[in-house]
Amino acid sequence: MSDMERAIAALRSATSIVFFTGAGISAESGIPTFRDKLTGLWSTHDPGKLETAKAFRENPALVWGFYLWRRNQINQAKPNAAHLAVQRLATTGRNVAVITQNIDDLHERAGSVDVAHLHGSLKSPKCFACHRTADLQPSQFDLPQHAVERDPPRCPRCNGRLRPSIIWFGEDLSTVVWKSAVATVQSCQVLVSVGTSGIVTPAAEIPQIALSSGAVVIHVNLVDVSLGTPNEFMIIGKATEALPALLSAACGI
Repeated sequence: MSDMERAIAALRSATSIVFFTGAGISAESGIPTFRDKLTGLWSTHDPGKLETAKAFRENPALVWGFYLWRRNQINQAKPNAAHLAVQRLATTGRNVAVITQNIDDLHERAGSVDVAHLHGSLKSPKCFACHRTADLQPSQFDLPQHAVERDPPRCPRCNGRLRPSIIWFGEDLSTVVWKSAVATVQSCQVLVSVGTSGIVTPAAEIPQIALSSGAVVIHVNLVDVSLGTPNEFMIIGKATEALPALLSAACGI
């Protein structure tokens, strides 16, 4: 049997399925991955040097402006066929959960409700000092045209600067979110890993945790990212094409 046939058989009999998604699934909605070179006004900047607490301390206006720009990109993007296929599977009576490394809300906008964000979300900012989340008016997320800097708003509780509620390079994942994600993976029958590079740790450990717990792991990616174990099946292709085709063949959605 081919990997596709074995993946279809595994999904067809599964009642508990976890989708583990990375930048590859959102890239097809037009959101650049963290490895992509920046364009336009940001073409001279290195995102790796902006996504740190050190960078925020040194130039909070530049980092805040960068994330306003990224937030605008996400708001203009739309859920694609892969996001929608995940949501449709949840309507079939199966127990479906999503664990994502992405900081966008495309899964939620596609209709998925059980979504764990390992690396946080751009939806709401938090205070750099006291770490409490804050609600802002839409106008406070505006970045003037041709501008790259904007002073961050202040925390209404302690007056500290607000920052994006995401995990920057050098920061630890939320213990609560990580433990919950691991427990979800350990109890699933099938893990479908979509568009993940397997580079960023500890998120990259998720497929191995699933395999160690007895689950089948199905990878959907443009390149082979499998670990070479018997319970892994590799589906090469675009997320927007391969994932809907797989779920349609296995589950009739």
